[in-house]
Amino acid sequence: MTGAPPHTTAGGVGARLARKEDARFLAGRGRYVADIRMPDMLDVAFVRAPVAHARIAGIDKPEGWESLVYTMADMAGVKPIVAASKLPGFQTSEQYPLASDKVRFVGEMVAMCVAPSRARAEDLAEQVFVDYEDLPVVADMHAAADGRAEGRLHEHWDSNVFLETQVDAGTSPGDDVLSVRRQLSTSRQCQVPLEGRGVVCRWDHRLDRLEVTTSAQMPHINRTGLAECLGLDEGRVRVDSPDVGGGFGYKGILLPEEICCAWLAMQLDRPIRWIEDRGEHLSANANCREHAYDITVHVERSGRLAGIDCDAIVDSGAYSSYPFSACLEAAQVGSILPGPYKMDSYSCHTRSAATNKPPILPYRGVARTGVCFALEVMLDIAARELGIEPFELREASLVGPDDMPYTNITDKLFDSGDYIACMHRAVDALDWPGWRRRQAETTGARRIGLGLATFCEQGAHGTSVYHGWGIPMVPGYEQCNARMTTDGILELQIGVHSHGQSMETTMAQVANTVLGIDPANVRILHGDTASSPYSTGTWGSRCAVMAGGAVASACEKLAGRVRHLAAHLLDVAADELVFENGEVISGDRSRSMTLREIAHTWYRAPQRLPDDVDPAGLGLVAGYKMKPDMGTFSYATHACVAEVDTATGAVKLLDYAICEDGGVLLNPMVVEGQLLGGLAQGIGTALYEEMPFDGEAQPLASTLADYIVPGAAEMPAVILDHMETPSPFSRFGQKGIGEGGAIAPPAAIANAVNDALAPLGAEIHSVPISPERVMAALREAAHESD
Repeated sequence: MTGAPPHTTAGGVGARLARKEDARFLAGRGRYVADIRMPDMLDVAFVRAPVAHARIAGIDKPEGWESLVYTMADMAGVKPIVAASKLPGFQTSEQYPLASDKVRFVGEMVAMCVAPSRARAEDLAEQVFVDYEDLPVVADMHAAADGRAEGRLHEHWDSNVFLETQVDAGTSPGDDVLSVRRQLSTSRQCQVPLEGRGVVCRWDHRLDRLEVTTSAQMPHINRTGLAECLGLDEGRVRVDSPDVGGGFGYKGILLPEEICCAWLAMQLDRPIRWIEDRGEHLSANANCREHAYDITVHVERSGRLAGIDCDAIVDSGAYSSYPFSACLEAAQVGSILPGPYKMDSYSCHTRSAATNKPPILPYRGVARTGVCFALEVMLDIAARELGIEPFELREASLVGPDDMPYTNITDKLFDSGDYIACMHRAVDALDWPGWRRRQAETTGARRIGLGLATFCEQGAHGTSVYHGWGIPMVPGYEQCNARMTTDGILELQIGVHSHGQSMETTMAQVANTVLGIDPANVRILHGDTASSPYSTGTWGSRCAVMAGGAVASACEKLAGRVRHLAAHLLDVAADELVFENGEVISGDRSRSMTLREIAHTWYRAPQRLPDDVDPAGLGLVAGYKMKPDMGTFSYATHACVAEVDTATGAVKLLDYAICEDGGVLLNPMVVEGQLLGGLAQGIGTALYEEMPFDGEAQPLASTLADYIVPGAAEMPAVILDHMETPSPFSRFGQKGIGEGGAIAPPAAIANAVNDALAPLGAEIHSVPISPERVMAALREAAHESD
């Protein structure tokens, strides 16, 4: 069954229900990995490589403390992390939990030190001497991709490229077009969740099981990877993820630190803990989003987009991260660069370059932020050369509402929507004409510019999409285990896990819509592989669609059993019964029973049950999978006004408007929180955040004094406008929307800055748009005009 629910109740789908989670979070009662204390627990600190590429000639443990220091040689039998893809030409890397023969990036773990406290473990780590024999460093992804780098990261490879792809579709764009070419780039970033990574491990002798508590988005995937590396069957590994203080993709991979701590807990028979510090996070663990685009757009003189040619490189770092692999970003670029536009011609060549930097990890809006920046900046440049407003060019090329469902040039199936109306609503909300008038009146060093960016976001990716990737994680049916307790409380065990998505609230709203149960009487259980059904976890804007569908399916099946019992107990026909406010009510409303009374009958008064009762009772497992399973496509337009100070290069956001369409919103208030949080991250990408490396691949921003993240003062006033075009493919018409807020801001803000600088002939091609980059663009424009 698909489509919107018949109506919105006070606690059902579509309601602005206050978050159930907030009761504990606002009172400081959340439980995070760092809160866990166990008797005899030991802390771990790692010896991390100070050089980017070197052979390990030897490791000397401090005399008298050898038993507290471990290297890969001590971890005999532990397998390396392998995240391979079956895409043709993919070159596989092996990442040992501790470097075995050589190190391939600054911060790679070489040894593990254990002590009763983190401070003492760090003191011990400082006494470990590692003899490094320097090797040529590959720091430039262009040199790696083009074969110009002297070094080779993995000796058995024939190049420093994980994967090369080529996508060609359509026909020639023709001769009578305007062709605009630029070289654009996004900088390497870090995800910076409030809570870093952390893990506590112990061996449970009673259950003969490894207990791993870790801050993770995908507990079941972590369990699978841990079991493989440690040589255990998965039944002997339990991964429990408590409250997670932000993930953003960073906590969606298997960690070498998890493997090390798990192994050590098994060896010492003591609880082992590692809590990441911010230096480790920034310099060694959390790198993402370093893209380069050599891109040409072909636009007809009428303003219609005719085609795109692109050569894209992504710096994937030294290893392929489990489970998504090193081709996560670059290979997606080839398939999603066309965005929400129609075109005749498309060609995209991509390379996933291997460099002596930390492995690239998924980050909110994976690949989409980069491709949105590349294409949307180019469309504004083309519109400027044609002398038309940027929304006029887009209107001529966006997929129209009458085209839906629409299969685009790379075979993406758009489910529903009106991209053109969404764009115009954002432009109107910003008061584009009004700001154009103010722009014309502005004089002096402070110049005003207007920019917009439109994108679509594929969420809830299905089996067919990820099977094609050939990676060790393919999503199938999402499941929900529903069980009513003796007192009528509904327990829902789901496989996805929340790191800020408010699932304890929104999944309870789904249950309310189907069963009429008060959300306060719904308990969501997740994050523990010992009790939750297997799931690939929380990633790719999939939870509202997939987990929401699974919860609805389980509640519908449970409703059938409850209705059968109530029909017998009330002596009415089952098809007359309705669910409202925690009760089952007859059609004429003359008879009713509470869910609590029905549950009590099943568990405590079975003598009252009908002879044909389902012996499975009030507990069941149901699964859900979209059909077709190509995912949903949410979309949005961001429009903004920026002020650029040409004397200092500073950029200030003056106004910002977002119109988005996430289909039927399970909870509009939660969606707005997601959008604002994503916008803050997108502003960081656009204006502040950068993890630079020098020519020896040394990280140059290892503290938050150097790595700048936006705060409340950097957030502009924001206008939010919701469209709700139901998806014909999902259970309630909802679409994945969790990543969307972070996708468009770099493009929209860059377009506003370029609009402000256009009269001076200057143009920004890279983010973040730092004052230094603005002033460099102004100097280059002045030089070219001389």
